[in-house]
Amino acid sequence: MDVKEIISKSSFSMLEGKINPKLLESLNAMNYEKPTRIQAKSLPYLLMGKDIIGAAKTGSGKTLAFLVPVIENLIKYGFTRKHGTGCVVLSPTRELALQTFQVSKKLLTHIDLSCALIVGGEKKAKDIMKLKKGINVIISTPGRLLDHLENPEILTCNNLKCLVLDEADKLLETGFEKHITQILNLLPDKRQTILFSATIDSKVKNLAKLALKSNPIVVSTNDEKQSTVTSLQQGYYICPVEERVPWLYKMLKKVKKLKTMVFFSSCKSVDFHYDFFKTHCKAPVISIHGRLSQSKRKEAYQIFVEAESGVLFCTDVAARGLDIPSVDWIIQYDPPTDPKEYIHRVGRTARGFNTNGNAVILLRPEEEQFVEFLKREKVYLDKYSFDNPPGEVQMMLEDLISNNGVLKTSARKAYLSYLRCYKSHPLKKIFNIKSLDLKLAAKAFGFLEQPHVDFISKKTK
Repeated sequence: MDVKEIISKSSFSMLEGKINPKLLESLNAMNYEKPTRIQAKSLPYLLMGKDIIGAAKTGSGKTLAFLVPVIENLIKYGFTRKHGTGCVVLSPTRELALQTFQVSKKLLTHIDLSCALIVGGEKKAKDIMKLKKGINVIISTPGRLLDHLENPEILTCNNLKCLVLDEADKLLETGFEKHITQILNLLPDKRQTILFSATIDSKVKNLAKLALKSNPIVVSTNDEKQSTVTSLQQGYYICPVEERVPWLYKMLKKVKKLKTMVFFSSCKSVDFHYDFFKTHCKAPVISIHGRLSQSKRKEAYQIFVEAESGVLFCTDVAARGLDIPSVDWIIQYDPPTDPKEYIHRVGRTARGFNTNGNAVILLRPEEEQFVEFLKREKVYLDKYSFDNPPGEVQMMLEDLISNNGVLKTSARKAYLSYLRCYKSHPLKKIFNIKSLDLKLAAKAFGFLEQPHVDFISKKTK
């Protein structure tokens, strides 16, 4: 096969005659012209049915890298609905599963293969109706897939040709290791297995040994010198804790014509800041976090995907794998728990071929050591400077908290959850609760007097 040569010339159109013309037609309709590095390096092996471990930074085009060969190979096998499930794609989050499903639907526009999204948060009865019709490509989260696999009357995968473990490091981080082991025991051994991950650590290697054949192809596009893509401009800003809200207000004004994601440490903090900025500052904000219903999460995600500009307030539920077009800025309002999470947050911008992005993380003066910590993980930040934020926004917030009972309750919950997240941060030498002035932190939520905190001792303060 001379697919390698074709891909190296960096044009999907040159696959003409090598993959099904209807699949090529779908790629053209989706405006995919040039493959990314991970696609160019992995497609030749995947089209030949080889097992692969693929390491690539977030935003590098891994989804298309596995979907194109999966669909092409199922076409070659002559799959129809009566053959049942030919491929299972396991995703760590519902949002990533939804995104993969949407891409697969577009690729299958002119192809007689069926695909379905099977995730938690949806009624199982709906899943069963889909599965009984015969689904060729299942895109699922591990827990929900295992539920159905354990009932052979609902789902059997006797004809399975391919298993994809997408964002394998995140699958393991989110506690799905036991689920995946049980799923592997219920799937045929004779299959192609594709494992993609942003990072390859010892846990991912152990999963690969369990899931893949003894001689998988290892493909990596990760730059050893830098852990984030080179088209990303990233920096940090030193901001006293009590000036955070005015700074964010000014920043959102600065990027009002752009598409921006703002990361918070907790669901309650997202809810409070969303209410304040949406209702009282009239900012074009939408929100997404793990405590929202699946339908609300799906709706928020879809609105932001289709928006040309606007702001998404979110937790790390949106930090992995989501391919949201044209995100211009990533703002890390609260610190990530580790460098991996930092990398995945900023990976929501500068995605794909020939695209740029910007990112900034807000740090207190006592937290600047985090910049040096990131350097050791091959993440390099510039120090940014901004004009002084407007004081009237802080005055407005404090006035609202004094007079608006609903917002005050929301602010108190957000404040306490912020402190809990801070207290439990793994990097305690940098994010040390003892160095945090609780009264000034309360001011960041609009309180003139600090709410009672019963889980931090006076000695800790």
